[in-house]
Amino acid sequence: MQKLTTEGQKIVNDLSNKYNLSQDAVIHMIGAVNNGGGSMAQFNCPELGGGGQWMRGGMTMVGDMFNYSLKNTVDNLCNDISNALASTIIFPLAPKGTRESNQWWPVELGNPFSSGAQNSTRYAIFPNRLAVDFNGQVTVYDTLDNNISGISQQQGGNDSFTFSSQYGTILVSTLPVISGANNSNVSNNAPINNFLQEPIQNFIEPISQSNQETNNQNPINNPVVNDSSKNIIELIEQLAKLHSVGVLNDTEFNTKKSELLSRL
Repeated sequence: MQKLTTEGQKIVNDLSNKYNLSQDAVIHMIGAVNNGGGSMAQFNCPELGGGGQWMRGGMTMVGDMFNYSLKNTVDNLCNDISNALASTIIFPLAPKGTRESNQWWPVELGNPFSSGAQNSTRYAIFPNRLAVDFNGQVTVYDTLDNNISGISQQQGGNDSFTFSSQYGTILVSTLPVISGANNSNVSNNAPINNFLQEPIQNFIEPISQSNQETNNQNPINNPVVNDSSKNIIELIEQLAKLHSVGVLNDTEFNTKKSELLSRL
């Protein structure tokens, strides 16, 4: 059983008696509401019908969707828990920067201007940084010049975690990683992240120099020219990927594409 404060144990006892639930079930629900910031919860509790969701002032979903008595019990229980969390320290305070703390992100990031949780993921938004806790793994991303206005996650892994900015809807996994990444979804996007951090001109100049050195040679029989053309095509494909996820806008994409095509 999770450690509780003296006040927290009293609340668990009271709610257990009030709703005829085991203390383990009540503690599970307290954890779920706490992870949802006191306003929502995603839970899987056998005593409450298995998997379900709750949102304060909104919907309540339980495994037995037509069991309205159970829905009412879950709604009332979660509201009581939400009120208790707002006025009582139920769990002992954990050090900042640890997963058990409400301030789970690296302490050097300071205070976020927005944070929240959805499914198995928590997020916190800072100036030029985005911290994501996915199943206990905290990753910090560089948000580049994106002005993040919203975070969402489709059903699935962290590869479905997206944010909204002035460039549209973008996959979080396409952002450059600052720290904490050791999962396959981030590493699969490494080529795009590396490309973001290196100026396009660094790719164009070597290609241009190779073409100038072989101006008077037959391009069909010259492997250097053929390799340069291949590099340009690959670079355009990378530009297209960045454009498709919203990192480059239409004007930026078309300008760089035309610049590269002129090298062929």
